[in-house]
Amino acid sequence: MPGAVAPVRLLLTRPRAQADDWARRMAALGVATASLPLIDIEPAGDPAPVEAVWSTLPAMDLAMFVSPNAVEHFFDHRPAGAVWPDRTWAATVGPGSARALIERGVPSGRLVQPPAGSDSLDSEHLWPELVRVAGADWSGRRALLVRGDGGREWLGDRLRDAGAEVAAVSVYRRACPPLSAETAALLREALQAPERHVWLFSSSEAIGHLEALEKGTRRMRAPAAGDRREDPSPAIWGPVRALATHERIAARAQALGVGHVVLVRPEAEAVAAGFRMLSGSTLESPT
Repeated sequence: MPGAVAPVRLLLTRPRAQADDWARRMAALGVATASLPLIDIEPAGDPAPVEAVWSTLPAMDLAMFVSPNAVEHFFDHRPAGAVWPDRTWAATVGPGSARALIERGVPSGRLVQPPAGSDSLDSEHLWPELVRVAGADWSGRRALLVRGDGGREWLGDRLRDAGAEVAAVSVYRRACPPLSAETAALLREALQAPERHVWLFSSSEAIGHLEALEKGTRRMRAPAAGDRREDPSPAIWGPVRALATHERIAARAQALGVGHVVLVRPEAEAVAAGFRMLSGSTLESPT
């Protein structure tokens, strides 16, 4: 239809598999989306430690999963016939990880996560729930952290301080994804027409990748043959609108220069509400 205004889209920056799930959930809430993954998830280089840790799981008092990717890659190595041990608590901070654990047979009664009304979904809000269900004294007890390469040590430190023996296993690796022609075009479009896009950030690392990828696309667009200077664009992020699922992520987006960042819980309804609020707002480029 001539003159029709293109709808505002929510840019999903999660890894591809999670972005596909979020696209379906957003569509059910009437939110148009486009996928621009800013993190690639790869299996751990050596699966042997992941396979070995399954034999120790029945002796664990707690297994903490940092993300849905941690759940997926851990359970990919589940031995045939293995079930979740009756004694072991499964903990996580996000509803996506909780759903993934339940789908893989973890009883809901053994699942610990921050309360639904928490100000934030993070380790700091998970710890009081662990104390509530399992006690503050972890002397002689064992805990397992299931995560990607690296990651925060806050919860592990709290458990050690409480007397627990804490082990960790890396079940996947994070990487900066290469830009395809399609995703490079989407990135350029999102930055050239910020009024038609709202970004959803759920990882500080993803924002770092975004900064690097944007600089890469500028290097690819040299203004003239033989001129390799980057086109300086100090105000490029000012008109951008974004939703962030944690204060640390919001701070990283603001450090990049994103002009309008709103905190939301990592739940479909909260994201949809934040999107509707932001999609009706406009920002002027900084002068």
